[in-house]
Amino acid sequence: MKGKWVFAAAVLSIAASSGFAAGETVMVGGQAMLPSKDIVDNAVNSADHTTLVAAVKAAGLVDTLKSPGPFTVFAPTNEAFAALPAGTVDTLVKPENKATLTSILTYHVLPGRYDFRRLDSAIKAGGGKASIRTVNGEMLTFTENGPRNIVVADAAGHTADISTYDVYQSNGVIMVVDKVLMPK
Repeated sequence: MKGKWVFAAAVLSIAASSGFAAGETVMVGGQAMLPSKDIVDNAVNSADHTTLVAAVKAAGLVDTLKSPGPFTVFAPTNEAFAALPAGTVDTLVKPENKATLTSILTYHVLPGRYDFRRLDSAIKAGGGKASIRTVNGEMLTFTENGPRNIVVADAAGHTADISTYDVYQSNGVIMVVDKVLMPK
């Protein structure tokens, strides 16, 4: 019997260290985001992220975000894209603007799995602020505005609130944000 408990404890330890937060399924955009699916396969089901998905496809980033990663994606909602100046999204998804679109989208991606706990620890270790390099090479800055409210700031100091934390994926984690963040 003791051997079964040791085996069960080992399995639980491995599962916990895989980063899946007990495999919780989170609802985003009216759909379940399954931890067993990758970032793209979940995002395409979210009614709140159709603009982001279209932009990812236009930038040619689907294969990258389906790869093993891990990645942390700060996923702007359709409302966040709609708040940009009129015509911005239509201009960005044109083939001649692919490099600019790719830069903006990869600015929303951190290499590695940064859930709330890891971001919170980095902010505390940094004396109230953490700057983390994105996939595009520029920095995002993270601060806290309350006990469970992380604010993300872009290079110009514009901020986005994380509205949904820790949406675990097979290849990373998604954090839903209410603004589109812009690199330099």
